[in-house]
Amino acid sequence: MYVAFFGLADKPFAITPDPRYLYLGAQHADALAHLVYGINDAGGFIQLTGEVGTGKTTTIRSLLVRAPAQAEIALIVNPRLSSRDFLQTICEELGVALADGASASVKLLIDRLNDYLLQAHAAGRRVVLIVDEAQNLDAEVLEQVRLLTNLETESQKLLQIILIGQPELRALLNRSDLRQLAQRITARYHLLPLAGEETAAYVRHRLRVANATREIFTAGALREVHRLSGGVPRLINIICDRALLGAYTRDTHEVGAALVRRAAGEVFGRRLAPAWLLPVLGSLLLVTALAASAALLRFRPWNRTAATAAVPLAATGAARPAAPAPPSLAALLSGAGDDAAADRAFAGLLQLWHASYAAGASDGCSQARAQGLECVSLRSSLAQLRELRRPAILMLEGNGGAVYQVLLTGIAAQTAQLQIGARSEQVAIAELSRYWFGDCLLLWRPASTPVVQLRPGMHGPAVRALRAQLLQAGTAAASNPVADSASGLDSAGSGDGASFDAGLSRLVEAFQRQHHLAVDGIAGVETQRLLDAVLAAPGSPLLQLRAD
Repeated sequence: MYVAFFGLADKPFAITPDPRYLYLGAQHADALAHLVYGINDAGGFIQLTGEVGTGKTTTIRSLLVRAPAQAEIALIVNPRLSSRDFLQTICEELGVALADGASASVKLLIDRLNDYLLQAHAAGRRVVLIVDEAQNLDAEVLEQVRLLTNLETESQKLLQIILIGQPELRALLNRSDLRQLAQRITARYHLLPLAGEETAAYVRHRLRVANATREIFTAGALREVHRLSGGVPRLINIICDRALLGAYTRDTHEVGAALVRRAAGEVFGRRLAPAWLLPVLGSLLLVTALAASAALLRFRPWNRTAATAAVPLAATGAARPAAPAPPSLAALLSGAGDDAAADRAFAGLLQLWHASYAAGASDGCSQARAQGLECVSLRSSLAQLRELRRPAILMLEGNGGAVYQVLLTGIAAQTAQLQIGARSEQVAIAELSRYWFGDCLLLWRPASTPVVQLRPGMHGPAVRALRAQLLQAGTAAASNPVADSASGLDSAGSGDGASFDAGLSRLVEAFQRQHHLAVDGIAGVETQRLLDAVLAAPGSPLLQLRAD
């Protein structure tokens, strides 16, 4: 995944509402202030609305984290309920004891809820009901919500209600039959999409929270993120996540405007032009239309004499037609999206490992496992596959969402060698990157199965074999001066090299550092798999690495 590639703590643009990533721009800070005010001081209703993806749910989660200790909050996220079920859900959220919830009437539920609210008020607690997606509430349930605000003492409402919803909620509350409820709303706030500068600050904020230590998105990329997302935080997250993945697959640590456009095109399912090109295209279309009209008037195809005055090709001295261009990857993939093509890809991979494949017998990985091989599914980049040195099946995605499986057998500076069905084709990496987003599958042959993570303190033949493999690789000690004693580790520690001691841990760390793995001194599956590839046992296939 791209997290380690960019040196991040976790994915900064996940669409789950994580309060740690809440960006408190001016309007989100105001929205949160309205909600906190509703918990502490207000009576009646608070209304918060916003378009899909503008950060309403994240704001709610942040409110729950910041809620004062004396507040008891009932959160309803699925309001498509009947009046009785709605009341019962409130009671369940607050822990109100019900003798027989299945048969409780609306009156009994309200009585129990009122008793609970009076007890909470006497104890100095503040009870708040938050209803998310409130635009989905039925009119009958909304009326029941209004009646809940009648639960009060002489000086204070016993229940504070916060309604969160899309703009349709405002239209719903403007209905004449709900005017009594609308009149009880004491505070309203509507979240708008972020402005351009806020979008840039939002992206940088989330990257900082994820421990980014450098600027990853260029200024032009941030402008494109805002233009293509419209400033909607959810779309910003999706586009930026896809752009980081694209940069990872291209082995680049900087995201530019072109990469953002490509990422947005994948999200929206169409290719997008740069902002500066749009007016140019409009002007070109206008000029082309005018030129075509002028040519049409000169040519006058309705005049059959002029239309049939053809000149022989030989008399013009015209050049011969150019040779047809090689087929594009899209054309090559046109027949590679069926099960037979997937079978051919797996059969080709197993054949490279001198193993057999029977189409339809069982899944490919089960057949591989029966022959001493292990499947590894991962998100990678061509640079990392070059490091792993193993052929792999790449999962390509077409514009319509179709998935294609092709076999990668070689990598050069600008091209990749692919086995597509029965054909072996050289494809430009720039074109491949439009269809491949890092999903791949490769095989390796572990010394024993299941593969066991080897860590300090362990003892046995597997540890001795690991030590021997690292020494055979011959690169760890040279890459790390602290491993100077490692070259004699067979006689260190326990005396037989079978103990995972500090020296072996340094060897593992040096190998991981040299091959751009997470450095932890533990020989997990990834470290063992790469070590196997570096040693390249006789008979095991390797990627063809060459210059174009």
